[in-house]
Amino acid sequence: MSEHYFEFRDVTRSFDDHVVLDRVSFYVDPGETAVILGRSGVGKSVTLKHILGFLSPDSGRVIVAGKDVTDWSEEEFSAIRQRVTMVFQSGALFDSLTVRENVAFPLESREPVRDAIPIRVQALLEMLEVADVADKLPSELSTGMKRSVAIARALAQDPEAILYDEPTTMVDPIMAGHIGDLILKLKQLFHSTSIVVTHDTHLARKLADRVIFLHEGRVRFFGPWSGFESSDDPTIKHFRLEDELIPALDIIE
Repeated sequence: MSEHYFEFRDVTRSFDDHVVLDRVSFYVDPGETAVILGRSGVGKSVTLKHILGFLSPDSGRVIVAGKDVTDWSEEEFSAIRQRVTMVFQSGALFDSLTVRENVAFPLESREPVRDAIPIRVQALLEMLEVADVADKLPSELSTGMKRSVAIARALAQDPEAILYDEPTTMVDPIMAGHIGDLILKLKQLFHSTSIVVTHDTHLARKLADRVIFLHEGRVRFFGPWSGFESSDDPTIKHFRLEDELIPALDIIE
């Protein structure tokens, strides 16, 4: 048992001879939003896959919902995935279902009063500001709109915790800001525990109670945003500067 909702204790994971996570340790308390920052390939998404049991560590312990799940079976993880849901970078929407049907899907086998499903779905569509595309198929939506719908579908499960995998990747700066605002609104409304994987410091600044900065498979920084922003670590300073330049380059183009 752990007092923290999520916790990694010296987690190491390799693929062949490549070490992706190297003795990674951090924790996230109930109701907090932690942001995992870092460049591509440093193990950010791999971390989320350990939380949901899609990957197992070579060594170390993984804590989810206060329990050590390191050696859990697939059946045991099925119960955890009802409490902890993930918004995938791809959106992972069903192509043949409309937006409304995608959001309703998690409720079909869980909602005790089926007449209540349309009401809940409509409320989620309005909350995520996608009600006007409720009858469209995912193929008719922009990448940013797909992400918003994916968040609505994740919320339909009424989870204790939400994992976001690169929610603003491949969207324009305006939509990225909008998605960040939506996630912030949900944080303020529900106080659920969240982990946001991103390379976007603008999003991190908006959301983070804690920052986990991964570099070369290790935790280079773990602490509040204020500490990350004021850090004199050359690697962190370069990362911050590099990311600050991206919006300016977009405007020039």
